[in-house]
Amino acid sequence: MRRIVVAIDGPGGAGKSTIARRLAARLGFLYIDTGAMYRAVALWAERQGLSWADVGIMEQLAQAADIKLSSDPLKVVLNGEDVTEAIRRPEISQGASKVSAIGGVRRALVDKQRLMAESASVVMEGRDIGTVVFPHADVKIFLDAAPETRAERRVKELAEKAPPPPPRESVLSELQERDQRDRQRAESPLLQAPDAVLVDSTSLTVEQVEEAILKVIREKIANGKEFARK
Repeated sequence: MRRIVVAIDGPGGAGKSTIARRLAARLGFLYIDTGAMYRAVALWAERQGLSWADVGIMEQLAQAADIKLSSDPLKVVLNGEDVTEAIRRPEISQGASKVSAIGGVRRALVDKQRLMAESASVVMEGRDIGTVVFPHADVKIFLDAAPETRAERRVKELAEKAPPPPPRESVLSELQERDQRDRQRAESPLLQAPDAVLVDSTSLTVEQVEEAILKVIREKIANGKEFARK
């Protein structure tokens, strides 16, 4: 049976992870958080006292990293260790941004991402899924939101994990810096694929975004009908 790939791209704080998880559960697909993979490499480097700016070493780590993802329960395993929570620290997020700008790291992890999609239908989210990882994905979504909205969402997320959260202004500044790095990097910059459907989540609830994307999926791969999950 043909495997289906749903690619969701967009900037940080747009809601990609939340929506991708919900869609994968709704459709019975595997959820692949590509950002978690870059975070895992950054975490491994930090634990070994290595610089995220060391291109050669980061490439070697990305190639050697044994990263496994599961949707139910949601889990990220690095070299046999559950690092689901460890990779979410703010400093690791910054490290992931730097590591992801290295071409060799991206190529190594893209190979791993493509292998994951060979065994099941997937909902994969990141910043270059529809343009680089799966340019021929069945469905491409570019999920965006106003910077201020994305910052507010990130503050709320951080507050739930480790209160008190950082000031909204500092979170907004970090998001804008990350946006600039992602859009201007030479290797796989953040771009909306020409055939991707833009979904602006600024004024939408999570449920509304989910339903909007499900509608796109059904129209593109099933002509409005239900389709096989696996």
